[in-house]
Amino acid sequence: MSLKKYLYNYTKYRFTKSNLLELWKDIKESIAGTDKDFTNIPLRKSILLLSIPMVLETLMESIFAITDIFFVSKLGPDAIATVGLTESMLTMIYAVGMGLSMATTAMVSRRIGEKKPYSASVIAVQAIMAGIVVSLAIGIPGIIFAPSLLKLMGASNIIVEEFSVYTTIILGSNMVIMLLFIINAVFRSSGDAAISMRVLWLANIVNIVLDPIFIFGWGPIPAMGIKGAALATTIGRGLAVIYQFYLLFKGHGRVRIIRRAIKLNLKVMYNLFKVSLGGIGQSLVATISWVGMVRIIAEYGSNALAGYTIAIRVIIFALMPSWGISNAAATLVGQNLGAKKPERAERAVWITGYVNMVLLGLVSIIFITYPDFFIRLFIDNPDVVKSGAKGLQIISMGYIFYAMGMVMVQSFNGAGDTRTPTLINIVCFWMIEIPLALILSKRVFHNENGVFTAIVIAESLMTLIAIYLFRKGKWKTEKV
Repeated sequence: MSLKKYLYNYTKYRFTKSNLLELWKDIKESIAGTDKDFTNIPLRKSILLLSIPMVLETLMESIFAITDIFFVSKLGPDAIATVGLTESMLTMIYAVGMGLSMATTAMVSRRIGEKKPYSASVIAVQAIMAGIVVSLAIGIPGIIFAPSLLKLMGASNIIVEEFSVYTTIILGSNMVIMLLFIINAVFRSSGDAAISMRVLWLANIVNIVLDPIFIFGWGPIPAMGIKGAALATTIGRGLAVIYQFYLLFKGHGRVRIIRRAIKLNLKVMYNLFKVSLGGIGQSLVATISWVGMVRIIAEYGSNALAGYTIAIRVIIFALMPSWGISNAAATLVGQNLGAKKPERAERAVWITGYVNMVLLGLVSIIFITYPDFFIRLFIDNPDVVKSGAKGLQIISMGYIFYAMGMVMVQSFNGAGDTRTPTLINIVCFWMIEIPLALILSKRVFHNENGVFTAIVIAESLMTLIAIYLFRKGKWKTEKV
């Protein structure tokens, strides 16, 4: 079926009164949780039921980060710098967590599509075991060497001596981050996206309440400064993980862990790590590319760098709902491949991609028209606003391409083909984006606008390559 036919079939929906009532009913069902079989109900309904809680989940992730930096910023620049340096160290943890999550999504969704809930339970157990082992390997050295790691990252003596406790707690408790990633992937990929959403709601609410209390003190609780921020974050995530385990053992979700599933399964563990390597590679390639772009922009001064940093934060926040929609595509691909319905899986990707294009297309119009407004929300410096607004405006011009591209990439991951997106990332980010940013910024634009333009070109090319490879259909034969 042609792309034109896909688009027609989706857009022929009419918003009559009865359809609007049905839409409202579906929205409430998606938030409350549903037991629908996503391999049999209409695709439009499947996408809606999965996307809404996944979008809300990703927004919760953004709010978590914003809450922390909002309260920590009251402690001064050294505290902010400590959080920034610690976050950069967490990059490896996030990469591993995302890699294991991608593998978990592919394998659990496939088993659910095959109507094998016990096999999905076995995969969940192996993923949790893997997460615990990896987090211990990171956490123990993190507790011991946190001050040394900060010093290695270029932190000042004040940060190392007075604020390293934050890094110690965050690195030492990285297990809660890892498990939060992995177990939410289990719920999400099985079709219980509303559970993942509620888990992050719990983590967020606890963090928002405890942050100001622990940082500044309240009643009998003494002010703990940056240590309080670390404890609030860890407690919020920790309680969320406890809730996850309760739901896995006692809940009524599609995946439940029973006693006989709790054992090491080397075959499943091997497949899990094999698939996760591609996901880890994707995260690392993108992260290293980001560092490279920051290094190029830094040559044009602190105002350009500040503008770029703010613009990217605005862009990432705006992309969060689209990541939720893309995760829905990944789940639908895995489940429908498991149900031996590859054509339905393909159709789900195109429809989801078009929905994402409409959403980000509207966002891009706003960012292109009023870029200054969003940068001024963070800073009033006219030079920073000028640079950041131009960056936001240029990068937003590629939003429609990004919309389809991220759905395509997540669809490969949902099928278990994590190698293809990794190779695409290497080509587009390392071989095209970074060299092109250097050429355009130094020889064509002679300023940071060359970097912004390189991002649009590289991301758009990534989408075209992904579409080409997706059309070839090799992902439909992937075994996980």
